[in-house]
Amino acid sequence: MRSILIIQTIILFTLGSCSKERIPFLPQFSEIDYLIKNGTVVDGTGRPSYLADIVVVGDRIVYIGEEDFSYDDSKVRIKNNIDAKGKIVSPGFIDLHSHGDPLKYPHMQNFLAMGVTTMTLGMDGSSPEINPLSLWMEEIDKQGIGPNLAMLIGHGSLRNLSGIGVKKNPTKEELEKMLSILNESLKYTFGLSTGLEYSPGLNAESHELRSLAKVVGENNRLIMSHMRNEDDDHIEDSIAELLEQGEYARVHISHLKSVYGKGIDRAEEILNILNSARDSGIDVTAEIYPYNASYTGIGIVFPIWSKTQKEFNKVKLSKREELESYLVNRINQRNGPESTLFGTEPYTGKTLADLSHEKEMNFEDILIDEIGPNGASGAYFVMNEELQDRLLLDPNIGICSDGSISGYHPRGHGTFAKIIEKYVVNEGMLSLEEAIRKMTSFAAKVLGINDRGILREGMKADIIIFNPNKVRARASYTDPFLLAEGFDVVMVNGKKAWDNQKHSDQLWGQVLKPN
Repeated sequence: MRSILIIQTIILFTLGSCSKERIPFLPQFSEIDYLIKNGTVVDGTGRPSYLADIVVVGDRIVYIGEEDFSYDDSKVRIKNNIDAKGKIVSPGFIDLHSHGDPLKYPHMQNFLAMGVTTMTLGMDGSSPEINPLSLWMEEIDKQGIGPNLAMLIGHGSLRNLSGIGVKKNPTKEELEKMLSILNESLKYTFGLSTGLEYSPGLNAESHELRSLAKVVGENNRLIMSHMRNEDDDHIEDSIAELLEQGEYARVHISHLKSVYGKGIDRAEEILNILNSARDSGIDVTAEIYPYNASYTGIGIVFPIWSKTQKEFNKVKLSKREELESYLVNRINQRNGPESTLFGTEPYTGKTLADLSHEKEMNFEDILIDEIGPNGASGAYFVMNEELQDRLLLDPNIGICSDGSISGYHPRGHGTFAKIIEKYVVNEGMLSLEEAIRKMTSFAAKVLGINDRGILREGMKADIIIFNPNKVRARASYTDPFLLAEGFDVVMVNGKKAWDNQKHSDQLWGQVLKPN
């Protein structure tokens, strides 16, 4: 009898349970925009990967775990399903140093194709010379942009806007005007960029740079610097100059390199300088691109006293022999004329050695009489692979492309794919988790972005899905515009911006503001 009662009780309980309507999973959302199932999550923090599903509503990640939608509920509420089985799901990459004109090229598909969901502009001391810069940023917002945009204000542009230009010593009034524009601009930008190897920034001296740093620090922003001289015999002095500014603000080295420096030991010396600075309380970081050639204007090889067109015209007449001698020594120090590959017309695809042979002229005469300091841009094969690879592996050094949609260098189309393809898959120099950390949460922390760079509930849904073994950096120095392959889905603010090697044609990116 007792057994019968127990069985009856179980039956009644079961019937009662079945009669109750199941509580929907995530009931606070009437619609689910994306359910990403079965993926291996690499969340951007550096922690080990794990299997999980991700739910996206609007532009946010609302759930990470083992989802529990019923079959019927799934059919009603979930708008898009993505099966990520066998693939990595990670935050979108954040490019710490990039170039381009979003008003001219808003889609920036080369960045999306290699998994970049946020790019950083206003580099090397140069930003649009518009005061306030917010007007230009508003135009980008109105038009739209493919990836998100984090903007810096350029020091050289500030000099021009405040009437200083190329002056060595600004007046008190000019300096105050520059600092005032900077202070206002930092309300909506992520920091100040300097380009001390370029005019007009090269004319700035310690007092000016310290004054700028104080304003940046008071606003809790960043100084990102293309240092004064990246040659190996000047690198210590250049870092020291930046660290002086680091007494007042966070500082960051753009595209860290040692031009014609060689070997792991030299890399360790440079890293020890940065580690010692951190030990003393200076917040200093850096980023690097995975190529052994830089790319910039040919003015990089000209002496400081002939970089502007006006200075060059005078020197060409009054100090021709001295200029020739300087250029010969400089080019040979930088691995010779065959190591300069031009990327602008009419010299595209030719080395300085090629031009010398074709025109039957000495390369220094070509530089003076045919090109000049502002007449071309090119790639310069001046870095040592051992040294640069050691720098890249340091945990306090992130990744940048220093590229653009139109620059004649493969980094603009290949950088982030190359990190995965070469350093993770082919050579195993970085774990996948560490590589992704460098390209996501580390970059976000450097810039001061608090809602991106990590896959976490409540964060913005900048998400990429890919198989690391299929990622390819196809761009080369002879064909620099080939898009990267292997990033199957790139989501920007919860929308598919890139899907199976195709652009959505929609501009889902936003102009970001400091949190």
